[in-house]
Formats: sequence, C-alpha cells, structure tokens
Amino acid sequence: MGDVPQSADASDPKVERLRRLEVLLARRGLPMRRLATGRGHVPEALASASRDQRSLVVHAKGFPWPGPDGCAAWVEGVFQWFGLGLERGDARALYERHCTLADPGDLRVGMIVAVPRCPASPQAVRHGHVGIYVGDGMVMDSADHGVRTVPLALWYGAYGAWEQPRWGWMRGVALA
Repeated sequence: MGDVPQSADASDPKVERLRRLEVLLARRGLPMRRLATGRGHVPEALASASRDQRSLVVHAKGFPWPGPDGCAAWVEGVFQWFGLGLERGDARALYERHCTLADPGDLRVGMIVAVPRCPASPQAVRHGHVGIYVGDGMVMDSADHGVRTVPLALWYGAYGAWEQPRWGWMRGVALA
C-alpha cells in the first residue's frame, strides 16, 4: 500500500477523495488497492479512442439509471442500445466471461471494468460490481442513487478491496 502524495496534490479533489476512501477502508480493516499507472501502464484517453469507442461513451452518457443494485443491467443496456445485442448476467458473470486483463496499459475506452465481489453492499458481496471505462481515467457505473462518472483510481481502490479489478471487451468485441 503506497502513500498518497501530500504536497502539491493536497488541494486536488481526486486526491482528497482517495485519502478519505483509504481512511474509511482502513477503519473497516480493508486494504486499499492502488492502480499502478507508471510508464507504459496508463489507460487510454478518450481523444485516442476510435469512433466506435466514442460512440459507446455517448450511449453510456444517455442511458437511464435502472435503479439500485442495477450495475450489470445498466452496462448490459448500454451495450444492447449500442447494437451489440443483449447479454444477461450479474457483475460476477460479466467479470468471469469477459474481464481477463489487469494491466492499466491494456485498458481501452469502452471496456467493462468489474470485480466479482466487493464490500459495497450485501448485493455487491454476492454479485460484484461492473462499470464502463469512458477514457481519461474515468469510469461510469450505476450506483445506489444514479449513474455516475468517477475517477478510475477511486473506483479501483473502493471496489478492489477484496478482489482484483479486471477489464475486457464485452462479448469479446474489440471496439478499438
């Protein structure tokens, strides 16, 4: 577990959110998993994405919230609306079927990011959590109160407390 920078980054809201998350997880006896984004291990930027990848992000931003505990339903709905057909399963099933990569350098816009279980809620313990990487270090997902966009490092730290987050192309269809 590395230290969170405390110098010039102290006023950065993302760093502050990570710091608060780390404290919260530590109080619960959980380690905070850090996203290793060193040289050559940086997720894809939205500006570098293909037309199909950017189109998927537009679809994700326009797809409605399915309600609480609907992360997989939201992801599946986005991909169905995008035209890839309907895939059924909870976040754990999507993780097991499609998420085989763990190096941030392999993360591309439009990939699903998931964990098979996490301590976020009783449902998440059994079913996991899933979202979509939308570029520039951000993930969109369906949470308890709506669809949100959060920094990948924050998502990774929070949902990766029990299991290694992984990513991959939904249904094996590479949009890049």
